[in-house]
Amino acid sequence: MSPQDLKSVLQSGLLSFPLTDFDSALNFAPKPYAERLEWLQPYGATVLFAAGGTGEFFSLELQEYAQVIKVALDTCRGRTPIVAGAGGGTTLAIKYAQEAEALGAQGILLLPHYLTEGSQAGLINHVEAVCKSVKIGVIVYNRGACRLTPASLMVLAERCPNLVGFKDGVGDIEKFVAIRQTLGERFAYLGGLPTAEVFAGAYKAMGCPVYSSAVFNFIPKTAMDFYRAHAAGDTATCDQLIRDFFLPYIALRNQGEGYAVSIVKAGATLVGHGAGPVRPPLSDLLPAEVEQLRALIAKLGAQ
Repeated sequence: MSPQDLKSVLQSGLLSFPLTDFDSALNFAPKPYAERLEWLQPYGATVLFAAGGTGEFFSLELQEYAQVIKVALDTCRGRTPIVAGAGGGTTLAIKYAQEAEALGAQGILLLPHYLTEGSQAGLINHVEAVCKSVKIGVIVYNRGACRLTPASLMVLAERCPNLVGFKDGVGDIEKFVAIRQTLGERFAYLGGLPTAEVFAGAYKAMGCPVYSSAVFNFIPKTAMDFYRAHAAGDTATCDQLIRDFFLPYIALRNQGEGYAVSIVKAGATLVGHGAGPVRPPLSDLLPAEVEQLRALIAKLGAQ
């Protein structure tokens, strides 16, 4: 898949990032992971981000990462494009990106390097180095310590033809509008805030009609129903789901640090597709919180 082909696919439907399965000893579990991908296939996500943020990329060392990407590619080949997460310092991010490309991934999601803040010049050099290390398409995730300005993205757009996507996880309306208006159609724009459904309407109004869904991991039908309603301008359906499910879900998610991942793993377990525990420094939901999530999911089934 060429970078431009990836750009087109990214703009054509709901995106998601599968959980990474671990066993009770926190080792990668390839068979359950493949089964998870098979379960999700029929629901119709346009692209899957393997080893992304919800896939606990930053807990994976390179050999494990290669296993995760290989299983995803082998399972989804010919059906759903796989974009592989990559991140960390520049040298490490290049290693992950090149490994994913060698395995056959259709693209790279360049996650923030985390921890140390960088200047705009430093961020440009970082993103450029990763883009130039591979030939496949790259999406930059604007979040955490990686917050790019319109001017920086203009430089990257000129220097890196394979940089085809901008995923926003910051939620600064003024800056996003400036980026969208400055870069125009140069990038595919993706909503990337946690529980992106709540922000989907606002992002669509700003020229970003697609987003990646975490809840697709455990309520894929509802996730697709919401996306279709969103795409069709059916605000009544979107508002009902936001009111009845997503707002109480967010309130539960906000009860613990790092729960944006943990709550998704808990949800997958509750619907019979458990992915095992999260790896430290994340922690699993408390039993009482799991019961609150169970009630929310049950309410969806009753509607």
